[in-house]
Order: sequence, then structure tokens, then C-alpha cells
Amino acid sequence: MPVHRSGSVRPRRLFLAGLLLAAFSLALPLAVPASAADTPARGSAYMGMGVLAHDGRSGTPGPTAATQTEGVDVASYQGNVAWSTLWSSGVKWAYTKATEGTYYTNPYYAQQYNGSYNVGMIRGAYHFATPDTTSGATQANYFVDHGGGWSKDGKTLPGALDIEWNPYGASCYGKSQSAMVSWIADFLNTYKARTGRDAVIYTATSWWTDCTGNYSGFASANPLWIARYASDPGTLPAGWSYHTMWQYTSSGPTVGDHDKFNGALDRVVALANG
Repeated sequence: MPVHRSGSVRPRRLFLAGLLLAAFSLALPLAVPASAADTPARGSAYMGMGVLAHDGRSGTPGPTAATQTEGVDVASYQGNVAWSTLWSSGVKWAYTKATEGTYYTNPYYAQQYNGSYNVGMIRGAYHFATPDTTSGATQANYFVDHGGGWSKDGKTLPGALDIEWNPYGASCYGKSQSAMVSWIADFLNTYKARTGRDAVIYTATSWWTDCTGNYSGFASANPLWIARYASDPGTLPAGWSYHTMWQYTSSGPTVGDHDKFNGALDRVVALANG
């Protein structure tokens, strides 16, 4: 008859349990929170990056009696762009991402910015704003110094401020509505002082409402580039009675991000000339 001796089994169980616990504790540092794993690398943001996630998609533009001029916006993730293909398809203007914050310049900027110009397009540059990293003035200067300038040659559009959801953290970059308005004003005032032009504002109505309190004070000077992937531009931010440009899709031909200028080609030229 087997005899149970106190202490003969329990130590082995405790030993095995200890091994399992040690192995589990070693594995813990390798686990990465989902939110951190999903955060993109700094510099990888682009115009409209947050639109689908926050506003979704609800159709594409239908036929309209109003004259509109097709355009595109591009960033580094699209690499070398087939500009001649876009030109042949009817695209007549383009914006290229030049900078982000004060820590990033687009490595494809020359091919994209000069390539669009070389096929005959009217082109401009845009800056992806990160209001949580440096001041508006600092970022405006960085933008101008790294491709965001302007010249009155009939082919260069004023720089655009891409101000939208923060892909790296809190949607409004941790700023109050009044602080966000102040940051934007700091950028716009500095850009105008450096170039003589009022920058275009690219945004989405829902972001603008949430993060600026639907501030209306920029509408009198700064052209609006509205982001909405739908059959129409929808309700505009306060103060603007019309949009100048409309990013209407992220899945268009040749490059995904396609836009419509609210007017004929001569109006695009007029904006370029100031």
C-alpha cells in the first residue's frame, strides 16, 4: 500500500509552478499594448489620414452643373508619381506634402513637386501640422524653409496647412479649443509674413468643430480645403460660405487622394497668382 509522505509531492508542484511563473514574467515585457502598436511612425502622416476612421465614406460626387477642376494631393508613401498619366486623365493641379512638424521633410518632394510642374500642372506644397510638438510660428518657418514658399509665376499655389486628427495621440493634440485657434493663427500669421500669401486651410468640419469650437475667424482670408468622402462637401466650418477645394476620395485612379477645385482652371491660376 503506497504511503504518502508529507513534503514528497508538494515541493515538486511548487517547483513546476515557479518555472511557469518565471517564464510568464519573462514574456510580459515583449507584449506591446495595442494602442502603441497601432501608432504610425512620426513623419508618416498625410492629408486625409484620419478621414475614413473618423468620418467614414458615404458615396462619391455625381454629375454637377458647376465647373470643377480635378486635382490630387500626394505624400511620400505614394513614391514616384506617374504625373504624365494623371495629366492625361484630366488632373490639372496638385499639392505635395513638404513637411511635418519640425522633424520631417518628404524624401520624394522633388519628384512630386517638380514632376507635377513639369507636365504642366499648377502645384503647391502642404505642411502636416503637429501642434503638440512646437509652436505654429516655428512650424510655419520650417515649412517655408523646406519647400513651402511661394512665387508669383502663375504655376505655384499658396502653401496649405493640413490641420486634422492627430494620428499619434489625442485627436486635438492635447490642446483646448482656444489654444488650438491660437496655434493656427500663429502659423498663418507667420506664413503670410514670410511669403505675402494667406495659406490654405485643409480640414474636416467634424475635427474643426471639436478642436477649435467651430471658430469662424479665418474664413475671411484663408481659402478652405474641405475633406469629406461623400457625394457633396456637406456642411462647412463656421464662417466659410463656400469651399475652394474639396478632397472627395482616398481611392481615386493612379494616386488615391483626389480633389476638386471649385471653379474652372482660370480660377486655379487666379489663386496661384494671388
